[in-house]
Amino acid sequence: MMRKWLAAVLAAGALSGCSPVNPYYDPAQPHHTEHGFRNLYSYSTPGTLDFWRWQFDRWMQDLPPAPTELLAPVVADAAWLKEPSSEVRVSWIGHSTLLVQLGRFNLLTDPMFSERASPFTFAGPKRHQPPGIALADLPHIDAVVISHNHYDHLDLDSVKALAAQRGGPPVFMVPLGVDVWFRQNVPEATDLRPLDWWGQTIVGDAILTLLPVQHWSARTPFDRSATLWGAWAVQTREPAFNFLFGGDFGYSRDIATIGERMGPFDLAALPIGGYAPRWFMRGHHMNPTEAVQAHQELRAKASVAIHWGTFELTDEALDQPPRELARARRYAGMGPDEFFVMRHGESRVWRDERWLVRAPGN
Repeated sequence: MMRKWLAAVLAAGALSGCSPVNPYYDPAQPHHTEHGFRNLYSYSTPGTLDFWRWQFDRWMQDLPPAPTELLAPVVADAAWLKEPSSEVRVSWIGHSTLLVQLGRFNLLTDPMFSERASPFTFAGPKRHQPPGIALADLPHIDAVVISHNHYDHLDLDSVKALAAQRGGPPVFMVPLGVDVWFRQNVPEATDLRPLDWWGQTIVGDAILTLLPVQHWSARTPFDRSATLWGAWAVQTREPAFNFLFGGDFGYSRDIATIGERMGPFDLAALPIGGYAPRWFMRGHHMNPTEAVQAHQELRAKASVAIHWGTFELTDEALDQPPRELARARRYAGMGPDEFFVMRHGESRVWRDERWLVRAPGN
């Protein structure tokens, strides 16, 4: 299936034309290039031969293995999600998609509700779990943050549906260059805000900041790193809360810098999946041990695990990341409530300095 998906993406890339030019190029910015962007810290980047070595190994070893634990979603309470509240709530829809409710400010991260993380409906990584909350069951979304343009984080049908939501489209916050794609594909997104690293914008009383992390971008084989990527900090005054959305990244010195400049965080959403094989994934995907280290360097009071359990993207089993996270927590002397794992569709509420699982009817 991965080989079929790659062939489809290569075919799409052949239609994309010449190498893009960065419309935001600023030679004074070390992460800008004439044709896109780059990371602040160097790391070993796998090449084409490395990719095919990985594909051959996973074919020979029949990877990834099937999960051994049930990952079925819980039933979300749509009526409760839509009730106005002054509480802080977080609900995991799947992969890197979270509904974060900071009082009456409804934020959605990397909305991905489609069946496949792919430019095609017939090939590409397929969902193993349905969205924990259906698009139709969402409350009105005030703002959407996009971490980067990979298909499992930026889904055309999902953002088009959100732009057409009743009551008007949300504000879409995107890294530089992703706005060009939005203007071409989602003209209904009338409030579109592209940001560079450390750039800020205000929605209501929320301050949103795009932060540097180590990753890359691409929609085809011919536009690698043509658009920017990043994590997001979201700060609100009422309720007073500081949230970090990690999106997808590899561990780097950027994390300590974010912690020093923007921390502490009341909650950080950190990726824990997509890490195997380590020789291929190390530069752009954290493993659970690195996620625990990132949690500590960010000075997060609590973290929630994302980027696992929804799509088979790499060689670990869908249910393996939480087990690895549990081991990493124990080694760090950290309790399960400090870096917690949710089920698809599960909601938690911040009360008395604790994240309580919200049971239906409570």
